[in-house]
Amino acid sequence: MLEPEEERAMKMVLEDGIMKTKKIMEGNQEVNFTIEEYQRFHQCVFDLHSASYRNNSHWLLERFVKSLEESINSVVLPSFVDKRDALLLRELILMWSNYKMMTKWLCKFFESIDRHFVPNICYCSLNDISNNNFHDLVFKEFYVKFQDVAISLINQERMGLHIDCSSLKNVFLVFMEMHKHTGIAYYEGIESVMLEETSNYYCQMAQQWLSHGSPADYVQKVYRCLEQEAERADRYMPSGTQPKLLKVVKQQLVYEILDKLVEKKRLENCGLVTDFYQEMLSKCANMTLQEGSSWTTEEWLSALLTSSLICPLS
Repeated sequence: MLEPEEERAMKMVLEDGIMKTKKIMEGNQEVNFTIEEYQRFHQCVFDLHSASYRNNSHWLLERFVKSLEESINSVVLPSFVDKRDALLLRELILMWSNYKMMTKWLCKFFESIDRHFVPNICYCSLNDISNNNFHDLVFKEFYVKFQDVAISLINQERMGLHIDCSSLKNVFLVFMEMHKHTGIAYYEGIESVMLEETSNYYCQMAQQWLSHGSPADYVQKVYRCLEQEAERADRYMPSGTQPKLLKVVKQQLVYEILDKLVEKKRLENCGLVTDFYQEMLSKCANMTLQEGSSWTTEEWLSALLTSSLICPLS
């Protein structure tokens, strides 16, 4: 059993450790703990926990959680004020990285209650509590804003503007980490919105390109878009997104527009279509619309370009 003076002294020492971890959240990259400091803070928690299991253990857990909330409320949330576009995503990435570093040290200091007390009270670990706090107080509250910014950046790049691809890639990794910690499919949510907007965008583009250019011009644009979307997915999207993205693009630019493309070619040739061209288009259409076809969309486009009626541009 600790004397009141000893207990107060230990709590003051522990407060020094907590305050030092907060400097990590404030962006102080030089913060580090020596072996002696780590052992001192760890020993304080162990002694407090051992001296009065129930009373001090509850206090230690409450102090751990309070330290997380204090850092989030005093550092993380204010950092998002007035941040827009890529700056908001960069701030999220930085705050999440600093937060993980801070909680890593706190979990080390509070290891005694993490092993012998917390699982019996919360049925989880201190690391789980840390992740849930960041999710509930930060990510959950700002997710829609993070999603809107990410979608906006993708759309900007699609229109030819330069964007911060690195931040976009890293923020998607944060979304996937949140999924891992909470079970909520945050990345799948933004992926669904992105695919829907991509579909709407290329639906409009297909109509414009077909109305204002030749079939050869149209096919060349489709080629270019497929290449650009594949590169876009490679740069900053998780690997499973690329097939879904290309499928949406092909659906709007190829499969949905096929009949209109053929009809436009008929009109250009006064209604005359050679038997070869008719047979080739029919075969391509049937094969590309089926899953597992031996013809790819690229082969279909190539056949279209090299056919007797649509000549490739020089």
